[in-house]
Amino acid sequence: MKLLAPNNPRTLPTSLLSILPRSPYHRQLSSTHQIPPPTPFVPDSKTFLSLIGRNLSAHSAKIPTWTSLFSLSSTQLRTLGVEPARTRRYLLWWRQRFRTGIYGIGGDLHSVKDAVAHVRVVEVPRKRTGEGVFRGPDQMRRVVVNVAPDAEVHERDLRALKPVQGLKVLGAKTIAGPFVEPVKGTGGSVAAIRVQEGMWEQRRGVKVDGGERRKVMVRRKRKLEEMKKARR
Repeated sequence: MKLLAPNNPRTLPTSLLSILPRSPYHRQLSSTHQIPPPTPFVPDSKTFLSLIGRNLSAHSAKIPTWTSLFSLSSTQLRTLGVEPARTRRYLLWWRQRFRTGIYGIGGDLHSVKDAVAHVRVVEVPRKRTGEGVFRGPDQMRRVVVNVAPDAEVHERDLRALKPVQGLKVLGAKTIAGPFVEPVKGTGGSVAAIRVQEGMWEQRRGVKVDGGERRKVMVRRKRKLEEMKKARR
């Protein structure tokens, strides 16, 4: 007899669930509750809360560990005093983005020391065929990569280097991007990126005339006030 999974798989015993095929519901539930590993740029919960901004770093004592950061529910966060509700939604939104590998500037950096990462401009091959690498002025491109400030980049290492997300090269060798601090004496080809409060913050929009729900009413009242003043 073939077993069919019901609409709500939580109603079945655990022993029966183990033999049912994995549905999209299970995969979504699993990805929502998994705890991703910390990264060199984001090593702990305090750094994460500081990066996403909106004064969430003030709640770092309530969310002291990496596990609690990615396992607490919205109800538990409310019990801990994370208010208002939009702040909890914002935290949960950034938490899910991090799970799926979506970071702000610096999130993909791997060579980090004391919350500071260094980047530099290097030339890498533009295209390859088989074992050969095409060389020449049109076959090389300049990219920004993350390496230690005193590291030597050899030609054999160029293939393994990945461009840093959110940064680009302007002109011949100037690094451009948010929160980039050029290193003196390098002509802009070497820069530092350090962890700062609100680096990944998504700014809230500004309501105009009370927002979409109240816009018509607010503008109508304003028009009536202007008409009254005009009659005087």
